[in-house]
Amino acid sequence: MKQSHWPALAAAALCVLCFSLAARAAVEVEALSTPELEARYRVLIEEMRCPKCQNQNLAGSDSPVAGDLRREIRRLLEEGFTDVEITDYMVARYGDFVLYRPPLQRNTFALWVAPGVFAAIGLLALIVIVMRSRSGTGASQSDVSTELTDDERRRLERLLGGDADGLGGSDKNIEK
Repeated sequence: MKQSHWPALAAAALCVLCFSLAARAAVEVEALSTPELEARYRVLIEEMRCPKCQNQNLAGSDSPVAGDLRREIRRLLEEGFTDVEITDYMVARYGDFVLYRPPLQRNTFALWVAPGVFAAIGLLALIVIVMRSRSGTGASQSDVSTELTDDERRRLERLLGGDADGLGGSDKNIEK
């Protein structure tokens, strides 16, 4: 009786498919004319964000828009544009969003200030917690009393019909 090789063939096909998808990742095949341009190109595509992917830079994005922007940056570098001119061109076309580090302006002020404000609030909360624990003014579990007050005992007796003597710590009803 011959065993089927179907599961092994399916596993091999799945492996080939996985490796072919990894090979499709963004790989630049066109080299720039000089190593200096290549280095500038790498820095620019690392610092610019893909407009479609939003949280991915141009270097790591496989979207067609990112490919177009990489080609455009390559073309501008070969034409002799400076890094500042290329950045200004991209910002004029796509807005400040295309930059991972947007400039400090009125509309981006919160982006730059918010992390410092949140860090200061967290540090202040930590200092307050530590100071309270060291001074002993904070609440502790030993402050909580397990004994019922007289008012609580009367209310409990009314609710249970007068059989609440053993619930407040008293040992009267233990003999039952």
